[in-house]
Amino acid sequence: MRIVLAFAINTLFNFIIGLTVAKFLGPDEYGRFALAVQAAVVIQTLLFDWVKLSATRFYSERARTMDPALRPTLETIFAALTMLIIVLAAVLLRSGVHLELGSPLLELALLASIANGMFDFHTAMLRARFLDRDYFRLVFIKNIAALCLTVGGAYFFHSAPMALVGACISIGGSVLLVRGRLHDERSPLATFSALAARKTLTYSVPIITANFLYHFVPLFNRAVITHRYGFAETGQFSLASDVGLRVVSAIGSALDVLLFQLAVAADETHGLAEGKAQIARNMVLVFALVAPACVGLWLVLPSFVHLVVPQQFQVPFAYFITLLLPGLFCHALMNYAINPVFQLARRTWPLIGAAAVATGLDILVVTFAPVGTDATLIAEMQGGMFIVALALLLGIAAFTQPQWPRWRDLAKPTLGVVAMTLALLPMRQMQPSALTLLAQLVTGLAIYGLAVALFDIGDMRSAFLRKWHTRFTA
Repeated sequence: MRIVLAFAINTLFNFIIGLTVAKFLGPDEYGRFALAVQAAVVIQTLLFDWVKLSATRFYSERARTMDPALRPTLETIFAALTMLIIVLAAVLLRSGVHLELGSPLLELALLASIANGMFDFHTAMLRARFLDRDYFRLVFIKNIAALCLTVGGAYFFHSAPMALVGACISIGGSVLLVRGRLHDERSPLATFSALAARKTLTYSVPIITANFLYHFVPLFNRAVITHRYGFAETGQFSLASDVGLRVVSAIGSALDVLLFQLAVAADETHGLAEGKAQIARNMVLVFALVAPACVGLWLVLPSFVHLVVPQQFQVPFAYFITLLLPGLFCHALMNYAINPVFQLARRTWPLIGAAAVATGLDILVVTFAPVGTDATLIAEMQGGMFIVALALLLGIAAFTQPQWPRWRDLAKPTLGVVAMTLALLPMRQMQPSALTLLAQLVTGLAIYGLAVALFDIGDMRSAFLRKWHTRFTA
């Protein structure tokens, strides 16, 4: 559970840092920062994420003994990709091609992609080996450093490049502090395995291609917004998109770092059938926690915006996040409930087809639809992209013969969300304030918590009672 706590802390810090950086930079400069960060995400996804995914799926304490070539193979590949990106960056920057971001921000985006790729790779290895203490330490150090350096760069310099410099230093430095804990004796070059490389490549490439498309579209959309409406509109849209994604994905991601490893362990220990059963249980938990999070965010939005969002962002933030929320909900279900079906079966190629259709639809509409006065259409299409992708993946997943959760297991959290909505909807009209937000949170948690206790939603009541019995007995 320390891993889940660490991930929750990481999400909270990212949330605070993102809002604080936006406050100190302002809409225009934050638009540049957000565009550069999204470019770094796209580069990282394309070049480095497949190493992280392979570590998550194949690396473990057991694999260190049974497949000793895996770890050095992954590290060698990561080093080669780092050199490749440095060479390509040098060629691009010397080519004289005009770029919307400008050379300094592009260089920092490339550096950020390497630093964050290294961080994700190491955290994936720590999670795969269930080294909870070291994972917590790495996440804590990174976030404290980011709070000082990234926010400090925005506060003192009011500059997107300086904020990115702080981010790169905090991410890269934290990895170096804990890297020794994951040290292996074998030389990476001496034990590189082409067979291990092919295995990881076959598994990861479909997932990476799909993720690349999903990350490229927000970059494309932000570039279009910048070209049509300026960096300030990009900043307004990006803050709503980024914060909404963090809030909605926080619970799903925190569960995923533990639940998918449990499914992999069940598959390795008891066979594929037990792995599928664990995936079905995971689906219920993800739905049971993401659904009330999405609905609850919309219900408390007036007070949330009033108290948390920087003043110069507030009105566009509430507007854009309302348009994006349905798609963000589908994004969380797709990544943390449906994608693991394909990952466990090692049949990840269908992910590309769903991603290609959904992202292609966004790009076509955004490119050829009449230009409006703001980014409304782009926000609608970015949310709609994930709705289309989820629908396609549900249809394709049926052919893999997965074990689906029972309908009554999904009906229970749905009833809980309905009850919570009926209670909080009148409170949404109250004057936005800290007291209103506190009353909404207490009421919503109490009602949904009561539903969990009565209906044993996602077996959470049973798990709690087992844990309590174990502690009491001990």
